[in-house]
Amino acid sequence: MNNQQYPIPHNELERLAALKRYNILDTLPDHAFNDATKLVSYICGVPIAHISFIDESRQWFKSEIGIGVSEVPREITFCQYTIMDSKMVEISDTFLNDQFKDDPNVTGGFKIRFYAGIPLTTPDGYNIGTICAIDHVSKELNENQRNALSIVAKHVINQLELRTKNIELDAQRKIAERAVLAKDSFLANMSHEIRTPLNAIIGFTDLLAQTKLDATQHDYIDSVQIAGENLLLIINDILDLSKIESGNLTIETEPFNLKKTLKHVYNLLKVKVPKDIEFNLFLDADMPEMVVGDQGRLNQVLVNLVGNALKFTEDGEVTVSVKMVEETDNHYALRFSVKDTGIGIPENKLKTIFERFTQAEESTTRRFGGTGLGLSIVKQLIELQNAEIQVKSKEGRGSEFFFVLTYEKAAYTETKTETLSGENLGRLKILLCEDNVLNQKLAKSVINNFGFELDIAENGEVGIELLLKNEYDLILMDLQMPVKDGYQTTEYIRKDMNSSIPIVAMTAHSLIGEQERCYDVGMNAYVPKPFKQAVLLEAIKAALSPDNKLNRKRKVDLSFIDETSSGDQNFRKEIIALFIEKIPADVAQLQEAFQNNDHDMVKRLTHNMKSSLDMFMLEDLSHCLSAIEMEAGLGQFTSATAGEIDTLHSGIVEVVKYLKELL
Repeated sequence: MNNQQYPIPHNELERLAALKRYNILDTLPDHAFNDATKLVSYICGVPIAHISFIDESRQWFKSEIGIGVSEVPREITFCQYTIMDSKMVEISDTFLNDQFKDDPNVTGGFKIRFYAGIPLTTPDGYNIGTICAIDHVSKELNENQRNALSIVAKHVINQLELRTKNIELDAQRKIAERAVLAKDSFLANMSHEIRTPLNAIIGFTDLLAQTKLDATQHDYIDSVQIAGENLLLIINDILDLSKIESGNLTIETEPFNLKKTLKHVYNLLKVKVPKDIEFNLFLDADMPEMVVGDQGRLNQVLVNLVGNALKFTEDGEVTVSVKMVEETDNHYALRFSVKDTGIGIPENKLKTIFERFTQAEESTTRRFGGTGLGLSIVKQLIELQNAEIQVKSKEGRGSEFFFVLTYEKAAYTETKTETLSGENLGRLKILLCEDNVLNQKLAKSVINNFGFELDIAENGEVGIELLLKNEYDLILMDLQMPVKDGYQTTEYIRKDMNSSIPIVAMTAHSLIGEQERCYDVGMNAYVPKPFKQAVLLEAIKAALSPDNKLNRKRKVDLSFIDETSSGDQNFRKEIIALFIEKIPADVAQLQEAFQNNDHDMVKRLTHNMKSSLDMFMLEDLSHCLSAIEMEAGLGQFTSATAGEIDTLHSGIVEVVKYLKELL
């Protein structure tokens, strides 16, 4: 329409831009706007009310009562004049108004006799629409009604602002999720690329150390082993930090022997102590033997803290002490302390040493080495256990790091079991599926040292062929292989071959949730590379144990459902039944859409399913959906997408099985 047919605000272009920023035009009905329209009709006592927005050529009704159409041309509206004003426009009797008495909507049409309209003004001053009250008889609003209409208009604008901010936040959240996924994938891929050759370096060095060597050669081998272990520690620190930041690192609660754990850490680090340093471990006489908590994370914390203390202490002593500070009927509170007489920390640096990539002095990195990640990880691991680490230090006199952890009491005492050696397992025949030649050679040497036989397949397809021809006691399965990877091969062995042969996953890849995925597809044990010979042998024993269960029961966190239901068991059951009915069907649709390469359908399904999975606190499966949605958004599916869909499917099968038991 041209400018002569209706009045044009002086800032029309900016006004239209402000309107379009809200993305409100032609959207579906909304309860908040419908309620506001009903309120206007009630307050003003009128049969016609609406919330509308005016673009270049039309008045579009977001919500209306008594109109019955979704839009009208801009030039026939009363509101074209309202948006020209900064305050309410009220016409008590249109028959007496020279401008409107001959209007078609006065003499006919909507038969407007009374009109009150207030512009919807954005925070930056643009009138993008109106909120109106209309009647077929003349009337006049009182002051309270006018004030109420103004308040409702402000409420509508606030709803628009909130809606826009939520859309922006959702977009930012998706960008952040994609960034986290990209970072995790990058770290995992980098980890794999570094760990694969590192596995060979550490493994062959370990084998070489077991041969006859002179003193100089032993010294060289020790140096290579220390360098390899330091590099592995850096990689693990980076991966753990990534897991902590993305919320995927959890604290386990399993019974363990506390005294044995502390002595193990002491013995592990004792071999690295320089001759000028006295290294002590003091344990409280009343300290419990068995507790319930996360043994691995306690190991990690102490190894980091003691490793730092030894690194920064050139003479004097390093002391680890553990003291029980409180005991209740169910818990022990234990104070852990790592104290040294080393270089100390300047007072002005004490507040920053727990930040990542930070050390007390810039020269420290050059002099003593390290990434500056250790203390950051220690702090976060301790906080994940609902505790706080503290530090006392004097420059040049040493430091003390200490924290108090609360452990549950164990319901039983540890029983001593006789450990089996490799010989006790007999002459096992093992199949190795591994594509890396160096790793093949390393595994062959290690397995032969155990006294077992080994056949090698360079990929999963060749492995299946060998499995069909020969009898094997166990399979060592690399996860990343050409032709058929470890997941696809295991799935084929379990489903198509219906074989229950023990399978041990071996991988240099460390993607979040990977170990769980290995168990989901039917593997019995998991060994990360680089592996220690003792760790591999234990995994083989565990996989061959009759107690090893292929089907690990998934834990489903129903705390959100319980909180929402407020104790209403019928509501709880209804929500669970709805999940059981809907989600497997959605997963089947997702698989079909993936097969048909339907990116839009995959994107829509994954987006819709996430809220349901989040309601049941299924973070790992929700993580799968985010990865699949990202691939769909990029318009290109990969083998990784197929893997995520398989993981999602097997996870949902487990969840549904668990939930059915609750009904």
